[in-house]
Amino acid sequence: MIEEKHPVRIVNSVVERINIKPIEKQYKGGGTSSYSPRMLLKVLVYSYLRNIYSSRKMEEMTKENIHMMWLSRMSRPDHHTINRFRSERLKEVLREIFSQVVLLLIGAGQLNLKEVFVDGTKLEANANKYTFVWGKAIKKNKDRIVFIVQWDR
Repeated sequence: MIEEKHPVRIVNSVVERINIKPIEKQYKGGGTSSYSPRMLLKVLVYSYLRNIYSSRKMEEMTKENIHMMWLSRMSRPDHHTINRFRSERLKEVLREIFSQVVLLLIGAGQLNLKEVFVDGTKLEANANKYTFVWGKAIKKNKDRIVFIVQWDR
């Protein structure tokens, strides 16, 4: 039911190939079984790809969205589990894990880095006497500039 070229298949393939040992190290044995960290990572990556950041919406998608149901293998983590995974397990390794994801997607020709966006810092493109950017503000916010990848469809 999932098309061969659908982005959910690409996310699945990429997350299957990355090294998640830094995440797995954080799990201790014993207790009740937990959701697979790889599955939770797939849910997060696909949700972020679809501009969904709310854990409650992610939970809802695992119950209602066929693509997310396929990706999670019919697992239904609740929003608390998704939030804990995101805030506790990924806290220290998020940059490393997502760097691997981006590099694999670029290598596969699925992403390009042609466009650069700013993370909410307002910079006007057209200069007139009412809109301008101070050079000091640019230097100050230079570290906050992030590359946003554009999905090639």
